[in-house]
Amino acid sequence: MSVDDITSVAILAARAERHRSPYGYVPTEWICILFIALFGVSTAIHLGQTVWSRLWWLLGTTVLAGLIEIIGWSGRLWSSISPTLLDPFLMQITTTIIAPTPLIAANFVILGQIIKRLGQQYSRLSAKWYTIIFCSCDIIALVIQAVGGAKASTAVQNNQDPNPGGHIMLGGIAFQLAAVTVYLLLAAEFLLRYHFDKPFDRKDGVMPKSYAFDRGVKLMIVGLAFDGVFILIRSIYRTIELTDGWSGRIIQTQVYFNVLDGAMIVLAMFTLNFFHPAFLLGKAERWNAKDPSEADSENPGYPKNSS
Repeated sequence: MSVDDITSVAILAARAERHRSPYGYVPTEWICILFIALFGVSTAIHLGQTVWSRLWWLLGTTVLAGLIEIIGWSGRLWSSISPTLLDPFLMQITTTIIAPTPLIAANFVILGQIIKRLGQQYSRLSAKWYTIIFCSCDIIALVIQAVGGAKASTAVQNNQDPNPGGHIMLGGIAFQLAAVTVYLLLAAEFLLRYHFDKPFDRKDGVMPKSYAFDRGVKLMIVGLAFDGVFILIRSIYRTIELTDGWSGRIIQTQVYFNVLDGAMIVLAMFTLNFFHPAFLLGKAERWNAKDPSEADSENPGYPKNSS
């Protein structure tokens, strides 16, 4: 048998393996290892930063997101070795869908803290309600995606149509995309109102002062902006992917997933490593201090700092 014949046989075997794979392709092993390593490094750093800062809510947000991503990409690595097995495919499809949800919640909490510091009179929602509403939306999206993922996984295991479960997952992703979009719009409105000093009217007549735009707050907003863009790109991709269906071209094209899902969430994770809320906004004792609104309620005549 000639070299050309051997090559042709190898190509045909690879094609047959791809057709048997539930992905429609065989995940590339080194790419899976790379993403496991990247998520592992970022998650370990986040864990260390959480212990150092004592901002324990980060355990249930950034750290949890990283751990779920590691599980998902471990499933893809398993599939790269055994591409026809269903278990690793089901393992990764559910985990990579829900993993960014806790990370998004971290963004909501951080923006709420920024609103408290710069002045809640510039926000359409109070910092407290901002966090409550958007984190609640995040939990709802997580539950919907988890239910859809479980339904789709059960259908695949029973050789049934996974699209009904996929439609439920799509609903969760679309809901999350809508929440992220509204979050970004309200954040932009808040910053514009702060910049131009255009507060909302308050019936009680008390105007909480605004802290000056110090370097830490500015950098934190830059970090949130990058994080928001990465998450938005990923959410748009996932919405289009699930709309196209489980047998569609998008879900069966590996490079789309690697770049528009994996890479986007890696960038979002590392962005919060570098633009960390403890570095830029302070450790736990600063977060737990009385916010400016409460301080000004006791001293209503205190002037607003210039930005």
